Amino acid sequence: MVSHRRAGPSGRSSGIQPAAENSQVSRRTFNRALRRSALTVALGVCFNSSLYAQSNTSGAVFGQASAGEKVLVENPATGFSREISIGADGTYRVSALSPGTYRVTLRRADGTSSTREVVVNVGTGAVVNFSPASGGAVELDRVTVKGTQLVNPIDVSSVESTTILTAAQLEKIPVPRDTTSVALLAPGTVRGDNAFGNLASFGGSSVAENQYFVNGFNVTNSFRSLNFSKVPFEAIAEQQVKTGGYGAEFGRSLGGVVNQITKRGTNDFKAGANVFWSPNSLRSEVEDVKYSNPLEASDFGTVAEDNSKDKQDELITSVWAGGALVQDRLFAYGLLSYGKTDTDAWGDRNAFTNRSGTLKNPTWLAKFDWNINDSNKLELTAFSDKQDTETRVYANTPGEVDRTAYAGTLFDTQGGENYVLKYTGYLTDTFTLTALYGHGVFKRQQHLENPDGSRVTYNGDINTAFTTDINGTTALGGCPVILDLRPGYRQDITGTYGSFCNLTNGALLQAENNQDTRDQYRIDAEWILGAHQLRFGVDIDNYESIAGEANPGGWLWRYSTQNGPDGKPETGDEVDVVRRQTTARGTTLEVKQQAFYIEDSWSITENFLAYLGARWDTFENLDANGQAFVKIENQFGPRLGFAWDVNGDSTLKIYGNAGRYALPLTPSVAVRGSSASIYQRSNNNRFSGVDPITGAPILIGPLNPLNLINGEDGNAHDPNTIASKNLDPMYQDEFILGFQNALTDHLNFGARAIYRKLKAAIDDNCDYTAITDLADADGLDYTVPNPGFPYCRLFNPGEDAVIVTDLNGDGIYTTYTVDGERLSPQAKRSYKALELFLDGSWDKFFFQASYTLGYNKGNTEGGVKSDIGQGDTNTTQDFDYRELTVDTEGYLPNDRRHALKVFGNYEFSDEWSVGGNLVVQTGRPINCLGVLDQNPLLPEPAGTDPDGDGLIGESNYAPHPYGSGFMRCSNSPDGASNDTTVSAVPRGTAGRLPTTTTFDLNIAYRPSFAPGLQFKVDIFNVFNAQKVVAVSDVAEDSATGNPLNTYLLPRAYQAPRSVRFMVQYDF
Repeated sequence: MVSHRRAGPSGRSSGIQPAAENSQVSRRTFNRALRRSALTVALGVCFNSSLYAQSNTSGAVFGQASAGEKVLVENPATGFSREISIGADGTYRVSALSPGTYRVTLRRADGTSSTREVVVNVGTGAVVNFSPASGGAVELDRVTVKGTQLVNPIDVSSVESTTILTAAQLEKIPVPRDTTSVALLAPGTVRGDNAFGNLASFGGSSVAENQYFVNGFNVTNSFRSLNFSKVPFEAIAEQQVKTGGYGAEFGRSLGGVVNQITKRGTNDFKAGANVFWSPNSLRSEVEDVKYSNPLEASDFGTVAEDNSKDKQDELITSVWAGGALVQDRLFAYGLLSYGKTDTDAWGDRNAFTNRSGTLKNPTWLAKFDWNINDSNKLELTAFSDKQDTETRVYANTPGEVDRTAYAGTLFDTQGGENYVLKYTGYLTDTFTLTALYGHGVFKRQQHLENPDGSRVTYNGDINTAFTTDINGTTALGGCPVILDLRPGYRQDITGTYGSFCNLTNGALLQAENNQDTRDQYRIDAEWILGAHQLRFGVDIDNYESIAGEANPGGWLWRYSTQNGPDGKPETGDEVDVVRRQTTARGTTLEVKQQAFYIEDSWSITENFLAYLGARWDTFENLDANGQAFVKIENQFGPRLGFAWDVNGDSTLKIYGNAGRYALPLTPSVAVRGSSASIYQRSNNNRFSGVDPITGAPILIGPLNPLNLINGEDGNAHDPNTIASKNLDPMYQDEFILGFQNALTDHLNFGARAIYRKLKAAIDDNCDYTAITDLADADGLDYTVPNPGFPYCRLFNPGEDAVIVTDLNGDGIYTTYTVDGERLSPQAKRSYKALELFLDGSWDKFFFQASYTLGYNKGNTEGGVKSDIGQGDTNTTQDFDYRELTVDTEGYLPNDRRHALKVFGNYEFSDEWSVGGNLVVQTGRPINCLGVLDQNPLLPEPAGTDPDGDGLIGESNYAPHPYGSGFMRCSNSPDGASNDTTVSAVPRGTAGRLPTTTTFDLNIAYRPSFAPGLQFKVDIFNVFNAQKVVAVSDVAEDSATGNPLNTYLLPRAYQAPRSVRFMVQYDF
């Protein structure tokens, strides 16, 4: 569906200025030292064992010992302990362990014992074997095994591609303190477009195809899947980044999974506080935006956006404490954080307004853990990520950069509270059960405040935005949106039209009660049956969205220019016209999702693990009346994998996996698709002048009649007509093959090849003539549109669509099967990549380096459309009309051919350390978007009229309604398709943006005279590189087809150099 929203940059810790394998306890180092001492002999024995996978929300300890003996697993920090008997096959496993350091003790029948200590991370299994080694290896009474802080150590029990970063590691790396920036450290991830908040793209997917979890609870904001709830950064204990090959436990993602585990209390009382300060005085100026493709050579390099006055100051403070409320039984951890960011954005010299803002981010987290007894435990997590932004708007003199008057303030509230309750029961030595309930609220609310203090709100009821007469005046206050789409030569004559008082920057005003609510229930079980580790579970996810939006001021005025009788511009007989456009939406929607999964990690031999998994997903989208307009049942997702410990000592691992992954529809598709919505516009009107403040026209005569767009007349569409009846979910297949090899005791090298192929997409098609042509062939009358005949319908591009429609609004339905080729070609997207990574860790130094060679190609990016910043997930304009798909196959916006990432830290004394983070990445492809002439005749010869319409020498130019949305360009001054220079410019062939290099550095000081005190300075973008990372791909004026001087105008740069100071005290 064509976008009617203005996309803009968001996100403040992005690294963009707007305009691996599982990590776990390392075993490899001990095996390398096997020949050196009795100690290492004993440790080496620990890793010759049966292989098991592990849960992705906790960890496990497993291994071998003599049958009939007992193993005690204890966490001294929490008092947790569990004793189990060794099975007849000589193996044991204790799962569902919270991350931490554990003591594992073998109790023999003769009264002797042996003890190991291991570190357990989320999603990993720590192997501890007590079996005698072949050749009579000596077994010591006590051995300590601790993690070496490798980011991607060799884990022979896993078939996934996962990176885990702990709080201790993140503290040492210069990285912005947000979830996305941490995820981007992983191989195979790239930063998406700034229009969607600079989110992460995983493996060639769009940024709207990821899932986010906190302590097992899904915190993805599924309304458009372009946001998620965030725990305070200081509260993150570990972040697991799954870039591919994840098991059947996870679904509803074609991109990646980010899984966070929070900190928790222990028997040791710990508390602390810190302050982070990023002053504007040490922040470099943002590059000005300059014309690089002007229509006049003299304009080359002139400033379009003056960023020299932009400012940003940030201050964040946090306090925390954790400990035991009841020793060994009941624990609590709490954190309070408050952040404030002040910004000034002056920007576009020709804009009518500029802005300053204040973001206030009061967040908190509370975590309670209750060890009821050795077999049962209960966890409660609660956190809030609410943030309030006040954007103060000022009038700006076009052509200058000033502030002449205060216009008002836009108030925006995002986020909310989340609660997660989780039970774990160790019911037998071989059977473990977990149950989780989570409830989360995410607000998306706005209101306006005028200079006189009066408040403007929209309550989500479309009837309150208008009088009883839909053609009457509006009841919604504020100033209207003004779009001046007249060609530059007309604007030069009259001046550009705009509003000095619009506060939403052209966007729709969000309703004051907008919010999303998730209730999630899931049960997971694990059952060990000899060499088989069976895991199965059910996941129920109910999601409700309250969604309303409307034009501030009641409507939008759109100015354009009509050519004279000869159809040619700049002949002196043009006429400026204006039309009024009104949009109001308000609804409550639901998405009900259920999934069942089962998986078997089968240790075929001691060195070879086979993974067999399957997942069945059901997706159901309901409209405001609770009626389903899409229901997809039991979508099958097989998962297969293997891990081969080639040498039997964890020094060489070969692994692979294959899987099918499905993605549900977002609730947002129904806001216009099936709910009560008003979208109307008038025919063009003549006007005599323009209000100097609001930009509204002074009409000549009454407003021309209003026309309904897409049948959005304020009545809900019939849910039977919204989507193809044979709709499949969006899904893709993935294949991964890789290896890891221990080069030395401290150094691992690995490589993996990844192939992803999109098998089906969901989007909307708005070419209703495909249906009316069939009706004509059947001799049936039709009325277009009517409530049973919407213009746009959801379908699988390229597949036959079974459409139910009410042809003339009489309640009688006709079913047509429309040939998929008639509507659009097949949706295509593929990702091919080779990842290489080198991982090292020593006592004072650790690092990870990765290189990715990737190819991301197709005719659709996925859920969103970065080409034009369209965030209407699952309803982009990609497949609205078949002609929009011509020449769209090529390299996609998230294609970054080469990416090099290196990060690490070196402690050169007990007091001083230095950390670094380097990212070198090639730029994204560039497009050239132009208009499509629907009457592609060359101009008639001068003085002739061959088509007999009475117009001599006319151009016959008739631009497509979708304006500059086509992969074709021309430099013709008379209309894009009226010149022989018109040519297709297939996707991604108009060049590439430059390679970017960003180097971040930090220095930390921990004075020995004050234990617990730490000072740190982070310098981001040390060399102040500010290459362009996004440009405008639109090359032609939507109405005239004339070239635009804004083509290739930068939309975003690398973030400029900035400095962040930290003071922290732990006690």
